Amino acid sequence: MRKLLPLLAGALAIAAAGTAAAANDVNIYSYRQAVLMKPLLDRFREKTGIEAKVVYLKRGMIARLEAEGAASPADVILTTDAARLIRLDALGAFQPLNSAMLAAAVPARYRHPEGHWFGLTVRGRPIFYNPAKVKPSELSTYEALADGKWKGRICIRSSSNVYNQSLIASIVAANGAGKTQAWANGFVKNFARKPAGGDRDQIRAVAAGECDIAIANTYYFAGLAKSKKERDRKAAAAVRLFWPNQKGPGTAGRGAHVNISGAGVAKHSKNRANAVKLIEFLASREAQEIYARIVNEYPVRRDVQPGRTVADFGEFKADSLALSELARYQKEAVRVADRAGWR
Repeated sequence: MRKLLPLLAGALAIAAAGTAAAANDVNIYSYRQAVLMKPLLDRFREKTGIEAKVVYLKRGMIARLEAEGAASPADVILTTDAARLIRLDALGAFQPLNSAMLAAAVPARYRHPEGHWFGLTVRGRPIFYNPAKVKPSELSTYEALADGKWKGRICIRSSSNVYNQSLIASIVAANGAGKTQAWANGFVKNFARKPAGGDRDQIRAVAAGECDIAIANTYYFAGLAKSKKERDRKAAAAVRLFWPNQKGPGTAGRGAHVNISGAGVAKHSKNRANAVKLIEFLASREAQEIYARIVNEYPVRRDVQPGRTVADFGEFKADSLALSELARYQKEAVRVADRAGWR
């Protein structure tokens, strides 16, 4: 109870500051960093006169929303990965949004079928490799990374990370739980080290020769390539990107795993009209072009091109699995990883 009191106090303070339903406000709970969202929110204010008030919650968003309940000041919830959106939806954190604009802008597989949440950007999760140690002809699918030839050569972060849980869930969806378990058992045996760090650390480890292969999100690779730090740029230049599951029959050619950042209208929004305006703006051509230029992710809209750095990763086929379907396989994905000893 003591842990919940500060959260409740914070919610009441925000609500009291200007009566949270002020006509020119929209209150956002965001997992996304301020540096990524500021250019978009500044432009939204310029266009609409609506002031975005943001609480950046890298951790504890679900606990906060549960503690606040109907007193929550949140109008919009922004986060990364469909798994987080699915968990928030299971909590009842969103309310349906029926928007013709969003239905047209966001492909069906990147949004909730009943409008509870909408994808805003796409990030791929390909294979990264050391070109001095690995030939691209040796690579093919995620599944092939369980082959014994990769023993002691793979880096990847913990299975407790939501990005890996979604990847495993996509493999369960494609191949079934039994085959995925066999894959995970072999995959874990090929780790070069105990999983540690984030996606950037896996790429850096390949560049440093600690492993030959890593799996990471394109967003982080682009960030290293464009970093102000020379060591990060050198790390990005020392590795290559490979898109898996591009060819072959059945699931071998299903496409590379992708995921999203996304948003939904909070269940207890006091400023629903402004919340809708914001989400529709974030899916507009103008905002998607800002995303592409600054955020290093793929636009969710088909009519907006990725930024130069991301475009250099080359064209690829993405898995067509509807990301809302990951909910069916998420728990099994966690069990698969646990049984395989992937910590």
